[in-house]
Amino acid sequence: MTGPPEEKRNPLLQISELTIDYRTGRRRWTPAVRGVDLHVEPGEFVSLVGESGSGKSTLIHGALGLLPASARIRSGSIAYSGVDVTGWNDQRMARVRGNYVGFIPQDPNTSLNPVKKIGRQVIEAVRFNEPTAGTAAQHREAALESLRAAGLTDAERVFHQYPHELSGGMKQRALIAIALAGKPKIIMADEPTSALDVTVQKVILDHLVRLREELGIGILLVTHDLGVALDRSDRILVMRNGEIVEEGPVRRVLENTTNAYTRRLLDAAPARHAGRLEPTSGARPARATAPVVLRARALTKTYRLRGQGRRRELRALDGVDLVVRKGTTHAIVGESGAGKSTLASILVRFASADSGTVHIGDLELTGLPRRRLRDIRRDLQFVFQNPFTSLDPRFTVGKIIAEPLRAFGLAAGRRERTARVVELLKAVALDESYLDRLPSQLSGGQRQRVAIARALALNPEILVLDEAVSALDVSAQAQILQLLVDLQAEFGLSYVFVTHDLGVVRLIADDVTVMKSGVVVETGPVDQVFRSPRHEYTRRLLEAVPGARLAAATR
Repeated sequence: MTGPPEEKRNPLLQISELTIDYRTGRRRWTPAVRGVDLHVEPGEFVSLVGESGSGKSTLIHGALGLLPASARIRSGSIAYSGVDVTGWNDQRMARVRGNYVGFIPQDPNTSLNPVKKIGRQVIEAVRFNEPTAGTAAQHREAALESLRAAGLTDAERVFHQYPHELSGGMKQRALIAIALAGKPKIIMADEPTSALDVTVQKVILDHLVRLREELGIGILLVTHDLGVALDRSDRILVMRNGEIVEEGPVRRVLENTTNAYTRRLLDAAPARHAGRLEPTSGARPARATAPVVLRARALTKTYRLRGQGRRRELRALDGVDLVVRKGTTHAIVGESGAGKSTLASILVRFASADSGTVHIGDLELTGLPRRRLRDIRRDLQFVFQNPFTSLDPRFTVGKIIAEPLRAFGLAAGRRERTARVVELLKAVALDESYLDRLPSQLSGGQRQRVAIARALALNPEILVLDEAVSALDVSAQAQILQLLVDLQAEFGLSYVFVTHDLGVVRLIADDVTVMKSGVVVETGPVDQVFRSPRHEYTRRLLEAVPGARLAAATR
């Protein structure tokens, strides 16, 4: 005799036919999310993947009741464990956000209150979720428990620290602790590791997996990094233009996708490529015979810090050497605090070294007076990390690219400047239709193309690129990397490429220098270092590169 049928549990989250619009005029609404279905079961790790503008964050904010006043849910439903919360006001949704769903936002630098200690911020979350329960001592202990559950082994110390006293990874763990304070059944994480080093990213994602396994928490990860999604997820959903275009178990999506957009994302992922990108036309110079164009020797830099009533010194660079050959790319890799950006700043004289020398050809830059340094800027240009902050939002694209031409008097008149700007736009695969656009009217990839065009305006020999693709979606990243390779072949450019992403290094670099705590621990040709790393730190960086499943499927 069989017993009664087992009652089917409701999903932790069930989104059905959800459509969300944004107001784009007095009476006009434009859909950002179009008829989306999504569910997360207990103990399931689901990833929502797509490029910027695909609607990922709008979908999550809608599910959390965090949409701005300019947005509306036009149709569909949102349910947690079978309870329909569609249309609930902010006061009712606040209880859901605390006690049922934990939210981990993207940037801990803007999500944590800089003037409150971490412990106080976690206690606030504990009190909010249980306003009438427990004493102050019990709230403190609950906050410490959340910090420990978030993987902070020295919870007592972190409890008494301010956000600025923590590393990026520790700040992100503090956000996880706040999300765990209400003992949620599901955690939504919106790009929680996009700003983190590859090793810290691995630690954070490993911890989310442990939380799922130990507590049965459902995880919904929002990311543009396909490698991360494929490595960690049980199931993946691919979003484009507000719609889910692909859904299924990771293995099926990886091996049997029939969707062209998903295939394009897979093909663009760094882990998909085993070797270096080749130029679409032209050829790279032979590395061994190329002359040296930039050389740094024995660079040191010490910062003197004040805090908590005492002074201390931070050794940012400690005897760093670097050699860059003409027409090649030399990557500098390492975690935050390794000294990469300090080295890049000293190479272009944005900062001065305490000792050591930097030469471009036969000219030493170290003691060069400022008036002579201006002339060097024509041969040595810098491309910044974030295309959203490195371009003046008030200037049109045409004015941004023409600015160095005007500053150095390289174009006699407006017509000549415009012709040169159009030529530069074409060099970065844009056209003259972009001349009158503002940065706000461009995608992230287009903005970075404009930044590169501006850097090329003075016909430099060397470009120093500081994390120039880390803020971009995988497909935009692939386009910019191919563009850099093509420009290098066409103009004989030499690159110093600063990054924490070893997957990108494999695609673009000839040589690599690995830094840790201001010291060079390993340097050499990329193939040699990647194939037979000598230092344990290098091996640890390589092991942390996401996309193992994708790389394995390529072999």
